[in-house]
Amino acid sequence: MNGNKRSNIKPGLKVAIVLKKDQHSGKLTEGIVKNILTNSSTHPHGIKVRLMDGQVGRVKEVLSIQ
Repeated sequence: MNGNKRSNIKPGLKVAIVLKKDQHSGKLTEGIVKNILTNSSTHPHGIKVRLMDGQVGRVKEVLSIQ
C-alpha cells in the first residue's frame, strides 16, 4: 500500500519513509508512526509523518496493516 492517502496511515503502523536528507537518493527508513503531520487527505509525494524515534519524513510504503 502506498503512502499518498492519509486514510491509509494510522499511528502505530509500520511504514517506510524517505527523510528530507535522503530525498535525492531515495533511501527508505522504517519505523512506527507516532503522528501524522500532513493535514490534507492526499499528497503526491507521500503523507508526512513523525516516527516513534522522532524522525520526520514522507511515507512511501505501508509495511503492516492493523
